[in-house]
Amino acid sequence: MTRLSRRKFIITAGATAAGTLIIHGCSSPSNETTTTNSSPVAASATGTKDGPEVTTAKLGFIALTDAAPLIIAKEKGLFDKYGMTEVEVLKQASWPVTRDNLELGSGGGGIDGAHILSPMPYLMTLGTITKTKQPVPMYLLARLNVNGQAISVSNNYQDLKLRTDTKALKAALSKTKSSGKEMKAAVTFPGGTHDLWMRYWLAAGGIDPNKDISVVPVPPPQMVANMKVGNMEAFCVGEPWNAQLVNQKLGYTALVTGELWKDHPEKALTLRKDWTDKNPKAAKAILMAVMEAQQWCDKPENREEMCQIISQDKWLKVPAADIIGRSKGEIDYGTGEVKKDFPQLMKYWSDHASYPYKSHDLWFLTEEIRWGYIPADTDTKKLVDEVNREDLWREAASELKVAEADIPKSPSRGVETFFDGVKFDPEKPEEYLKSLKIKKV
Repeated sequence: MTRLSRRKFIITAGATAAGTLIIHGCSSPSNETTTTNSSPVAASATGTKDGPEVTTAKLGFIALTDAAPLIIAKEKGLFDKYGMTEVEVLKQASWPVTRDNLELGSGGGGIDGAHILSPMPYLMTLGTITKTKQPVPMYLLARLNVNGQAISVSNNYQDLKLRTDTKALKAALSKTKSSGKEMKAAVTFPGGTHDLWMRYWLAAGGIDPNKDISVVPVPPPQMVANMKVGNMEAFCVGEPWNAQLVNQKLGYTALVTGELWKDHPEKALTLRKDWTDKNPKAAKAILMAVMEAQQWCDKPENREEMCQIISQDKWLKVPAADIIGRSKGEIDYGTGEVKKDFPQLMKYWSDHASYPYKSHDLWFLTEEIRWGYIPADTDTKKLVDEVNREDLWREAASELKVAEADIPKSPSRGVETFFDGVKFDPEKPEEYLKSLKIKKV
């Protein structure tokens, strides 16, 4: 369990529970949206014998650029196109709120599925993060994006010129600790992707995130405000919040996460297992709409329009200028360094970004064991087979007539190599875990 600062964090909704700053709140009311295209709905509309079992579903999202596929599927009428004419895409205040509403399900006033941190469907299926501590079985149907997150640092540490190497930060932490103070690094959810990126980055430089620094959860939209008043010195989050920090000259980007792990998996599309099993055609229709939206989002000629749409108040509620640069692969680190045509920009479709590799989920679960979030004896391969529905993705891809080159031949992407040279072989996850010097287990 991480320690909390005495200084109160800025929050707009929530309560502190179980000794960690996990923000709770109420989900926003339904967003009234209209499609931005005038093309007629395709022939696969409802009413036919092959149509979905239901036409409505409630899907949650957090105000992040990687929620774009759900937003675009709604705005462009793609849910309607596949017969899901009453889909609601509902803004959630935080990842804990998303979890709570998934646990409730739409029948209990919550939601049926969501834009989600990739490890969360697994942690919910195990019951380790649910409010009742009871399993809530989930399915992971697609990856929504790869890359596109960042670790940003306060201007107080400009002199360290931090990048992937955190050895200089380790020395600064020792000084801070000897003076009786504590450095804080914020992530979005314990055991979530941002938590794992932050912990990997720190540990690679010899910093133990459980002993040398306080890692605290804060909702994405509240990161910049908390950095502004000095509540933390670093954070890991998706866009547009890193770009906004730089634009407001409150800090700098140490690294974008594609530099940590090239084309790493990030957010996912999740649906409750019971809802999907009851409504398999509706689930596939949602999946097809999201996959088509991912293809649209990934076309360079659509990026500007995408940013204009998702920046609206009903969606991200940020200036489009805070989104467009990094969406196009222009990274202003806030240090005078600007990279253009950055190859590890956020991708929604290209390079198999949408396909949910089982090998990637196996890495996530191995890291959950590393940091003590799930038991060391968890049968991770069995769990991945239960939750990851790459078979449904393949079915949807077939119906969408996706090119053969865009469909991976294997559910494993093979051996992955991280920025520090460490390799993860999905055939030997135990060897990877044993090789890591800093870990909780």
